Amino acid sequence: MKNLVLLSKKDRDLIVNSRKGESKFGEQIRLFSNLNNIYEAITNLDVDYVIFGITEDIGVQANLGQPGTRKAWESAIKALLNTQSNAYTNAKRIAVLGHLSYEEEQNTLNEIDQTKRKSLTQIRSMVEKIDSDVTYLVACIVKAGKIPIIIGGGHNNSYGNIKGTSLALNNKINVINLDAHTDFRAEEGRHSGNGFSYAFAEGFLKRYFIFGLHENYTSSRIFKTIKKLKNIKFNTYESIEIRNELDFQDQLMYASEFISKESFGIELDCDAIENMPSSAMTPSGFSMKQARQFINFFGQNRNVKYLHICEASPTKKTQQSVGKAIAYLITDFIRANGS
Repeated sequence: MKNLVLLSKKDRDLIVNSRKGESKFGEQIRLFSNLNNIYEAITNLDVDYVIFGITEDIGVQANLGQPGTRKAWESAIKALLNTQSNAYTNAKRIAVLGHLSYEEEQNTLNEIDQTKRKSLTQIRSMVEKIDSDVTYLVACIVKAGKIPIIIGGGHNNSYGNIKGTSLALNNKINVINLDAHTDFRAEEGRHSGNGFSYAFAEGFLKRYFIFGLHENYTSSRIFKTIKKLKNIKFNTYESIEIRNELDFQDQLMYASEFISKESFGIELDCDAIENMPSSAMTPSGFSMKQARQFINFFGQNRNVKYLHICEASPTKKTQQSVGKAIAYLITDFIRANGS
């Protein structure tokens, strides 16, 4: 697979800071030595979860957003592999595949004048190539009976997650999305703002629940669209945390009733977490504690098929804290799902 970069034992050993008397997460995970046949290799590995990253922000820029999401994987994998391995983390049930890399496309993107409308068509065609890779990789993992955990990149990658899972199961799937935005914008060429609308229109997404939508950043047109569709439900951040009209825990149950009786995926956009460095960082959002509770709650359900954590955009100053945040969310999911 052209754009897949495997995490080698050498790479792993350079990342892990070993300490005498301690066992680190990275020392216990499983790795892939080669992938002549991705599906067979994943099938034959005795693990429950396969983690991979996507180092791109092409989808975000195709949506006229701020770049930086390509850096999340590096921060996350460093923090995750240096987490303690113990009875609570169960690292031996996890394989780390590596990451999808798009350096060539990123270099091309840097040379494009994005102020010209014609350029958007070119950038959005790049996103379609990423879609194909994500779809294929997720489909292989799900078909092999494992749960993919996808880290990094823009929320454009929700489309590949949904399509790949749907194809592997030969059925439409549901999705729960903790997000300040619907990402249900017009089908105007692929970008980070329309992964769910494309998946819905093409018959891969059945039921969709947006948890914590921000009223200030959702257009009247989108509100009208999603209110007309019976297979889409939402609540707003303001109704839960500002006006106290709805209770956070009750809404977890409400959303679960809507999506979790059939196969579903968990999407978490870091834009929804207050002050998390991300492509659209918010000063007002859910706390990190609430994000962890969200992952823990939905991770316990036997019908969950994947976890996607996206849109984090670490800087040099914040790469450690962002990495730790993502590592917490990953281990919360694994604990909840394996209990």
